[in-house]
Amino acid sequence: MAIARKRQVSLVDTKYYHCISRCVRRAFLCGEDRFTGQCYEHRRGWVEDKLGELARVFCIDVCAYAVMSNHTHLVLYVDDKKANRLNDKAIVIRWHKLCKGTLLTQKYIQGEKLSKVELIFFNQTVKQYRERLASISWFMRLLNEDIARRANKEDNCTGRFWEGRFKSQALLDEAAIAACMAYVDLNPIRAKMANTPEESDHTSAQVRLICAKEGKQPKQLLRFAGMPRQEMPKGLPFELKSYLELVELTGRVMREDKQGHIDNMTLRLLERLNISSENWLKLTTQFTRVFHGAVGRPASQEGYCENLNRKRRANISNCAKLFA
Repeated sequence: MAIARKRQVSLVDTKYYHCISRCVRRAFLCGEDRFTGQCYEHRRGWVEDKLGELARVFCIDVCAYAVMSNHTHLVLYVDDKKANRLNDKAIVIRWHKLCKGTLLTQKYIQGEKLSKVELIFFNQTVKQYRERLASISWFMRLLNEDIARRANKEDNCTGRFWEGRFKSQALLDEAAIAACMAYVDLNPIRAKMANTPEESDHTSAQVRLICAKEGKQPKQLLRFAGMPRQEMPKGLPFELKSYLELVELTGRVMREDKQGHIDNMTLRLLERLNISSENWLKLTTQFTRVFHGAVGRPASQEGYCENLNRKRRANISNCAKLFA
């Protein structure tokens, strides 16, 4: 039985979540349909464009993504502090970029004075908008609805495009974040759609590598902030160079023409996270097979389950074994 979304998201424990959306039956999100010969590759651009649009409006950052032929992988960071920090006007302006809003929010933006009664309802609406702008459910809802409508219109059909609500996994610590991001970025290589990360079209790895050549980090993705510190600015708790090297080396090991294991190579990120190379390969090739819920070391799982009042700890044996 599926677990309610509110019992999967605990921002007290982690702000990082892995989200997967899969097309229903044989519906094609992207790629080429071998049965009809029709090409849907252009839809990958739809997803990337919509992701960038939503990331600019929501208080949610995209850490990693991969747009595959019939499913998408996203790693998201929920910046609820930013949502609480924004004033009412900023919240309303952001929401109006997504939806029309209400008559009261429209009046407020136009500078019209609200009565005391109207102000009460307006404040309730703003509170609701503030919560939505830091909600993974709303982010994924608006992303998937837009793609489904455009795909159905192009296919001249109606009905369900996605097989159901998106699946989400809480990433409870640095090890889980790094493993999941590498798993997502290396999807095209595992699917034999690309040979290297820079050739992996429509992935965050390719975008980061293009910007890295110019000594920059992409604006549409959550930046790497470096080693975690007490007063660390917002960003992924790794060094960009270390992460890209890790993805490259992992991808090289997974290729069929280069069998073997990582040997005599210094992987600073792996050493800091204290994960063996054998376990790392399993994490980055079978992440969604071995984990079906929150992911992280057993110590991270304890607080997460306690805060959500969950007695059963999913993946506890796999987490203990693979993150050892």
